[in-house]
Order: sequence, then structure tokens, then C-alpha cells
Amino acid sequence: MRIGVVTEIKKNERRVALTPTGTREAVAHGHEVLVQKGAGVGSNITDDAYAAAGATLVDEASAVITGCDLLVHVKEPQPEEIALLRPGQILFTYLHLAAYPEVARGLMDRGVTAIAYETVTMADGSLPLLAPMSYIAGRLAVQAGATTLEAPYGGKGVLLGGYPGVPAAKVTVLGAGSAGMNAVDVAIGMGARVTLLDLDQSKLAHAEERWGTRVTTQFSSLESVEEWVLWADLVVGAVLVAGKRAPVLVTADHVRAMEPGTVLVDISIDQGGCFATSHETTHADPTYVVDGVVHYAVGNIPGAVPATSTRALTNATMRYVVSLADGLRPALESHPELVPGVNVAHGKIVNPAVADSLGLEAAPLDSVLD
Repeated sequence: MRIGVVTEIKKNERRVALTPTGTREAVAHGHEVLVQKGAGVGSNITDDAYAAAGATLVDEASAVITGCDLLVHVKEPQPEEIALLRPGQILFTYLHLAAYPEVARGLMDRGVTAIAYETVTMADGSLPLLAPMSYIAGRLAVQAGATTLEAPYGGKGVLLGGYPGVPAAKVTVLGAGSAGMNAVDVAIGMGARVTLLDLDQSKLAHAEERWGTRVTTQFSSLESVEEWVLWADLVVGAVLVAGKRAPVLVTADHVRAMEPGTVLVDISIDQGGCFATSHETTHADPTYVVDGVVHYAVGNIPGAVPATSTRALTNATMRYVVSLADGLRPALESHPELVPGVNVAHGKIVNPAVADSLGLEAAPLDSVLD
């Protein structure tokens, strides 16, 4: 099978979907890897490194997309890329279709089989291809929040870790998944006072076992969310329902009641956002202000550290790329966690959670593939 890798064209996206290490694995399994020249530059990977791993270098993205059977990507394809897709191709990438219904429609129209990293789900409910980027996004969210709290960026002008005799900043994290837990880890490491909210009592217990009294845990409810987001200097939104639009936990009324210079970082923005006042931003222009509250809602937070993110992503996806190149049906049989990853097939939405978010009825995957 021919595997295609192109330069990401979403604004400020510097990651690349496959490293030379992943390329070498695919080639060793008898597959051809087409890589657009310059695709790895943003992640400090040279064309020579791809060539040495056995890739075929191609000048134009259009030639890669039309010439491959399996297109591996990082972010959702952009309109000009979708227009080049053809029936029978496999697309393997982050899709977040609940937040991007126009992408869903485009993929359905093109007749591709689109597999979303973020809905590949293990038997225990864990998300192996979302986890590495959630880890990185959670850590970056607090770094970005700490910077945005500085007065030149519109924040309150408080230091996250405080100073002897001066209280540390107050951080509230909504969601105790991978992103939320890593946000807590960095916030505590920087000396902040941290409160973590979640609906899962076992996750809260794990947080207390890990950090003891350095974190305050709260069961998430309308009352507790209101109390702790109004208490905070920095709020990190890290809630996720796989495949579905993120639930909105912070309302416009909450935002109006916050102190001027409070900072909101919405990691959930690629699933629609968990703050009512959120809209997606970019690394080039990451923040905006609503009612005196500074919002950071970059849709590809891990793209800020592409040299790290690209390698972490390929480490997680590489075995699935090779397996899919060996054949779609055998891959779904040998890796059942890929089954919920299939969002679109032959013009139909086949993931129930994604279909529900889009107001559609999911088609049974087996019947669609048959």
C-alpha cells in the first residue's frame, strides 16, 4: 500500500504525521511511503532523513494525496485537501468531527474511510492515540496560562508560584483525564494553589494519592463549578466525552462574574470548547478578551512544541499505520480498538457518538464495509 504524508496546512501547525522512524517501519513491511518535500521541516526533520528511511520524496501535496492509498495526517484535512480525496482511500488523523461538521460532510461526500485518532478506544476505555497529545496539551496549558496571567498579556499580573509572604495564584482544573492531570502536575510544580474537579470519584482519589494536600479535589456539580471557577485566577478546561461535543461547564454569566484579568485556557476547544465564551484561536493570535477575562483557546496546543509532539504522536500511531497499510479489515480484527476510531466509511457516519453530535444516525460499520 502507498502511505502518504503531507505538510500540514492548518494555520501554525508544524507537526508531521510520520517520522523517519515510522517510515522505516512501514517500508520494512513492504509498503511505499510518499512524503511531500519539506513536510518535516517544522518538526526539525529533514528530507534527507526521510529519504534515508526509504521514503519517496514528492514535490506537491496534491501528488501525495491523489497518489496514496492511506493518508496519515495530524489535524483535520482542510477544504483543498478534502477535494483531492477519493472513494476507497483511508484517512488516519485527528478529526474532532463534532466541532467540525463541515469536515464530516466533506469526508462523507468523498467516500473515504476516515479513522480518528481521538476515538480509537481500548477495552478499558482509554484513548491511546489521544493520550500523548493530551499529556502535552495539559502541560502547555498551564505554561500558557502562567504567561497570560502576566500584566502585559492582559492578566492579573500575578506569579503562579507567588512569593514568600505573597499568596500563590489559584488554579482550577476542570477534568481529571490525561490533559487535566498533567495540568495539575505542572501547576503544582510551579507552586500554585490547585483545585481539580471531575465526575469520576476514582480519578479524584488517584489525584489525592498522587499529590496529597497539594491539590484540593471536588466532585463536579453546577454548584462546585461555579464556586471554583469564580475563585480562580486561572481556569483550565480539560473535559472530554470521546467523539461528542465537549459539555459547556463555564457559562457567560460565570465569565461576567470573574475578576478582570482572570485567564481561561480551553483545551477542549477542538471538541467545541467547555466555556460558553470560547472560540478557536491560533498560536499566531492565541488570546482574546470577553468581559475583562482573557481567553486562550488554541485548537492545536501541542503544535507549539512540534519536535516533541511529532515524535510522541508517531510512537503511538506507528503500529496502527503499518497495520492499516497491511489491510483495513485485518487491522480492525487484530486491533479492535480501531473500530470506534472509524468515524466515516463510504459516505456514512459509523461512530454513534460522532453521529449523535452531528444530529445524524450512525450506520453499522460492518454493513457499510460489506
